[in-house]
Amino acid sequence: MPPTTPSPFDFQPLGRVIFGAGCLDRLGEAARPLGSRALLVTDPGLEHVGHPQRAERMMRDAGLRVFTFDGVKENPTDRQVADGVGFARRHDIDLIVAVGGGSAMDCAKGINFIYTNGGRMADYRGHDKATKPMLPSVGVPTTAGTGSEAQSYALITDESSHMKMACGDKKAAFRVTILDPELTLSQPQMVTAVTGIDAVAHAVESLVCTKANPYSRMCSLAAWEHLEPNFETVLRQPDNLPARAAMQLGAHFAGMAIEASMLGVCHSCANPLTAHYGLTHGVAIAVMLPHVIRFNAPVAHTLYEQLDDSAEDLALIVEGMVRAAGLPRSLSECGVSPGILELLAHEANQQWTARFNPRPVTEADILGIYRAAL
Repeated sequence: MPPTTPSPFDFQPLGRVIFGAGCLDRLGEAARPLGSRALLVTDPGLEHVGHPQRAERMMRDAGLRVFTFDGVKENPTDRQVADGVGFARRHDIDLIVAVGGGSAMDCAKGINFIYTNGGRMADYRGHDKATKPMLPSVGVPTTAGTGSEAQSYALITDESSHMKMACGDKKAAFRVTILDPELTLSQPQMVTAVTGIDAVAHAVESLVCTKANPYSRMCSLAAWEHLEPNFETVLRQPDNLPARAAMQLGAHFAGMAIEASMLGVCHSCANPLTAHYGLTHGVAIAVMLPHVIRFNAPVAHTLYEQLDDSAEDLALIVEGMVRAAGLPRSLSECGVSPGILELLAHEANQQWTARFNPRPVTEADILGIYRAAL
């Protein structure tokens, strides 16, 4: 095979990354130079395992005042962001710290947009719409999945339309990310499964999308090398810390790959399923990803071969992961009606990630992918 000319790219690393078991203990040290009045954005479901309380203690011990906003729910909406902004304004904060999964990360970034620049989340759909400086922030993920801590985008759902808005700005990126795999030990098995398969999809889609480049592909491949051998291990052995560490680092590498490139039509197909059926994002991804791999195979097979022998082998590996996780393997299992597929295809075709799929897609193509997954 003749050598290929590497595609040009312009990528700016976002911030400091601290990785290692127990490194949450360094949160106070990392946050102290950034501010003195911290908004802690978190998920109330984490309080029973103590992660937010421990983070708060680390910051208080370092001399910071901490104000906790725990109004984050899955797939954060513009209303939740507005609630967080109101809470932040009452406490005159100068630093934001997110502790939780991707929803906490995205909500924290959304709060930063509105707190510093005003307006509504819809005003920032796209990228580089914020004209004023934004607050420094710290991201502490407790799941190994979204990679949001490695990205400058916040995914916020518009409550009126149920459409996800991608709002991006380098100023919204976390100045410091703390990756402590011990925090992921508390994930229930289903959370481990759905976040893990999401990270796998990030690695696969970012590798082949039209914006992929040598830097992003390096991150995609590193993500796959950490995720694929450890996904089933963390399901069978949830207390296996080395495997948890590999999954968390793999998810972070996949997030870096997205930041340097983009995703594809699998994520476009997943979002309407969440909006109409309330499917967890990772469940929707699990159902759709093998079919998207097969759809893209005619144009992406040489890249897929870097992950396994062939596109079909890769699709079968992903199907094996989904089966091992006990996740649904078809849309029918998820209760999706055949009669709604055309509407889903129309909405998926409006999603921004569809434009970066390696094989150009039309609404009819997406309908075919949904039908294959039914």
